[in-house]
Amino acid sequence: MAQDLEKLTSALLAAARKAGAESADAIAVAGDSLSIETRSGALEHAERSEGIDLGLRVLIGRRQACVSASDIRSDTLETMAERAVAMAREAPEDPTCGLADPDQLAKDWDVAALDLNDPAPDPAAAELEADALRAEAAARAVPGVSQVDATGAGFGRSRIHLAATNGFTGGYARSSRSMSCVAITGEGLEMERDYYGDSRTYGADLLSPEEIGRLAGERAVSRAGASKPPTGAYPVLYDERISSGLIGHLLGAISGSAITRGASWLKDAMGEQVLPVGMDLVEDPSRPRIGGSKPFDAEGLPARRRMVVEDGILKSWTLDLATARKLGLESTGNAVRGTSAPPSPGIGNVALTQSDKSRDDLLADMGTGLLVTSLIGSSINPTTGDYSRGASGFWVENGQITRPVNECTIAGNLRDMLRGLQAANDARTHLSRVVPSLLVEGLTIAGA
Repeated sequence: MAQDLEKLTSALLAAARKAGAESADAIAVAGDSLSIETRSGALEHAERSEGIDLGLRVLIGRRQACVSASDIRSDTLETMAERAVAMAREAPEDPTCGLADPDQLAKDWDVAALDLNDPAPDPAAAELEADALRAEAAARAVPGVSQVDATGAGFGRSRIHLAATNGFTGGYARSSRSMSCVAITGEGLEMERDYYGDSRTYGADLLSPEEIGRLAGERAVSRAGASKPPTGAYPVLYDERISSGLIGHLLGAISGSAITRGASWLKDAMGEQVLPVGMDLVEDPSRPRIGGSKPFDAEGLPARRRMVVEDGILKSWTLDLATARKLGLESTGNAVRGTSAPPSPGIGNVALTQSDKSRDDLLADMGTGLLVTSLIGSSINPTTGDYSRGASGFWVENGQITRPVNECTIAGNLRDMLRGLQAANDARTHLSRVVPSLLVEGLTIAGA
C-alpha cells in the first residue's frame, strides 16, 4: 500500500504538470478503522471504514488552488489537475504561498525509530466487542453505578504519503487503539456521569478493559450528590485530565495564523514571560509511540524538537512556510494539512515542566477552592485572553476534598492565569500533551 500511495502522488504531480501547473504538491492518505459500542451488555453499534483520500495543490506564480478526491482512477487524477489549474488561474495572488526550497527539505529521517505503527495483527470486531463488554461489566460492578451509558473500543491504521515538485517524497504509517467507558450514578434529576478513556499507538500498551471500566465507575460514583459551589474568588486546581486545555489556549495564541491576523492575546509577547520562571514548554515530534510524532511536516520540512517557552519566556511562534514568510521568519516545521486545503500551522507533542509536588500537595497548598475535573462550553476572547468556562469537580476545604460540585463558571484572564501556574508531577507521559495538574490562583467562581 505504501508503494501504491507513492505512485498515486507521483501520478498526481505528473497530471498537474501536464495541465499547466508551475509547481505542485500531492498528498495521499489511506486509512482503515473499526469501532464498536456496547450498551446494556449487548452490541449497540459497529462501524468500519476504509478508503483513500487524495489532495492536490497547484501553484501558478503566486496563485494556488487545492482539490481533493477519493477516486484513484487515472481519469479522475487528470480531472483533478485540470480543475486545480483552472482554479489557480482565477485565484487572487498570495505573495507568501509556495513550496519549500530544496535545501529546506527533510532528509534521512528514521521512521522506524518513531515506532508509530503497531506490527500486531488488526483486532477483529469480536475482539473489540469483547473488550468493550468487559469494561462495561467492570463499571457496573462498582457499587453505586446505576447504569453504563456507553462503552466503546476502536482501532485505526493510516498511511500517508507526501510528494512535491521540489523533489520531496516521503511517507509513513501509524496505528491507534482506544477504549472508553461512560458510567452514571443516581436516578432521574440526581444522575451524575463521568468517564475514563485510554488511547495508545500499540494495543499492548492499552490499559485493561477492567481497569478502564472500574475507573469510569469510581469517577461517576464520586460525583453523587453534586451541588453548586459558593461564589467568590478562589484558587482553582485543574486536574491532569483537563489541564492540557490551559496549555492549548497558549498554543492557539502563538499559532502563526493568529499572529499574522493580529488576533492573539500574545501577539506582542515574544521574548516576554508567559509562564512562571523555571517552567519550560517543549515540542518534541520524535517521541516513540506517541500520536503526535512524525518525521516531517506537511510541507516536507524536518520535524524537530524546539523550545516553545524556556524559563517562562516565550521563544517561538508555531509557523508553516506561509506564516513564516508573512512575519519575515523561518518555518518551525509545523505545517499540517488535510487533503482539501493548503498547509497551516499546527503543533503536536508538547511537554510542560513538572514539579516535585503531587496533586494532593497542591490541594493542601490551595486550602479552600475548586478542583476542576470537567469543563463544558467555552468563552475565550482571542485578542484579550479573557476566559470563562462552565466547570464541575470537587470543593476543597483545608486542603481536603469535601464534596462534588457542578453547574458553576470559572473566569479570569489567560495571561495572568498562565504566569501564575503551579504544576504537579502527575502528567501521563504517553500522551501527546504531557501536562500535569495545574493550580491557578484567584479565579472568579460563579456558583450558588
